Amino acid sequence: MSGDLTELAEKKLKSRIRKFKKILKDESEKEKFFDQLGASVEIFLPSKNPEESADSIIFYTTAEGKIIDAEYSYHEGEENFTSIPLSDKNLDVLAEVFKSNFKLE
Repeated sequence: MSGDLTELAEKKLKSRIRKFKKILKDESEKEKFFDQLGASVEIFLPSKNPEESADSIIFYTTAEGKIIDAEYSYHEGEENFTSIPLSDKNLDVLAEVFKSNFKLE
C-alpha cells in the first residue's frame, strides 16, 4: 500500500511541477493560482518538557500573508491533542507579539 501511495504522490508532484512551470510562463495563470492559494504557519512555543506536552499557534493566511484565522493547539504525548480557535481579541495580541519576527498581517 505504501508503494502505491508513493507512486501516486510522485505523479501528483509531476502534475504540480507542470502547473508551476505554466504559472511561470503565463501571468493570468499566476494570478488565478495565487488568488486560490492559502498557507499556514505553525509556531511551536517553548516548553520545559516537550516530550510530555507541547503547544503551538497555527496561523492561516492568504498568499500575501494576511491572517484569516488562527488556532491554539495543545498536545500531551502523541495521542492527546486539542485545538482551540482564537478569538479576534487574542489574535490581535498574538499578531502584535510575532510581527517583529514574522511577516503576518
